[in-house]
Amino acid sequence: MFLFFRLICIIFILILLPITKKYLSNYKSHQETIFFYNWTEYVPDKILKKFTKETGIKVIYSTYDSNESMYTKLKTYKKQSYDLIVPSTYFVSKMKNEGMIQKIEKKKLTNFSNLDNKFLNKSFDLNNEYSIPYVWGATAIGVNTNKINPKYINSWSDLWDKKYYKSISLIDDAKEVFQIALIKLGYPGNTKNLKYIKKAFIELKKLMKNVILFNSDNPGYPFMDESVNIGMIWNGAAYSVKKLGIPLKFIWPKEGGIFWMDSFVIPTNAKNVEGALKLINFLLRPDIAAQIAIITGYSTPNLEAQKLLPKNMINNNMLYPNNEIIKKGTWQNDVGTNISKIYEIYFQQLKNI
Repeated sequence: MFLFFRLICIIFILILLPITKKYLSNYKSHQETIFFYNWTEYVPDKILKKFTKETGIKVIYSTYDSNESMYTKLKTYKKQSYDLIVPSTYFVSKMKNEGMIQKIEKKKLTNFSNLDNKFLNKSFDLNNEYSIPYVWGATAIGVNTNKINPKYINSWSDLWDKKYYKSISLIDDAKEVFQIALIKLGYPGNTKNLKYIKKAFIELKKLMKNVILFNSDNPGYPFMDESVNIGMIWNGAAYSVKKLGIPLKFIWPKEGGIFWMDSFVIPTNAKNVEGALKLINFLLRPDIAAQIAIITGYSTPNLEAQKLLPKNMINNNMLYPNNEIIKKGTWQNDVGTNISKIYEIYFQQLKNI
């Protein structure tokens, strides 16, 4: 009887051992991997390699070119999970309200205290329960000074000038594009008023004659190949283009620029939450955040990192505008799911004109 029992145990072990090993191997492999979904060229590859070297955690980095495409993918392919994503301002509240992201254990982020208080506790996520600021920036007007005299450009309304027929680029973002029309018309940039939104749509239909492309992958690229000489551009993209020797001038419109912030969030179906928290904390480290700001050109909300930046960056009004420019500008805010859908429907109609 004892021999029979031993034989059964051996057979049981031989059957279960490979299954157990495979399970443990998959579990270990999963725990050592983070799936990071982010904007193009937003985290330098060498930074991710440094994180892997320090922690042993591999980062699988995928990119998107707009908030809309990121949101659609997460909504459509629900079984495909990511551990960390970086939506813009109003998409944080949108995704929070739809149960797509989870609360963040800030107590595990020892570098959270490095962040500037003026970028915390925003209306789209009070107390930063669901999001951690990564970079911030602004959208204004870019001009190739070899082709266009910048002294004649000082307003969003200049983009409507007939002389720019089929020569303007716009950001591929419904909210940002509508904001320039709303601001031009004297309406609030984050309005929920359907009449104002419709009037902005009518105004934008007039602008479409001048538009040659929409770009959110990197709005600096069209200026580099001279496919456009004037258009909407992010300040970080403009800075990177100028570093390459392109004669681009970043112009703050008299009505004010459009300000935004991109933040770390963790999806509700993330499988490696602990790994995501470690990566967030790593990217909040002053030396790392400073490197990212220098390489990408985007402004960091990390006060300790700002102390490590070259003076020509921190004193650059394009990247770190003065309080007067910021006060005049409009920060992006959530307008609610139903109103957002209206913006998006109108936007798609514009793109098909």
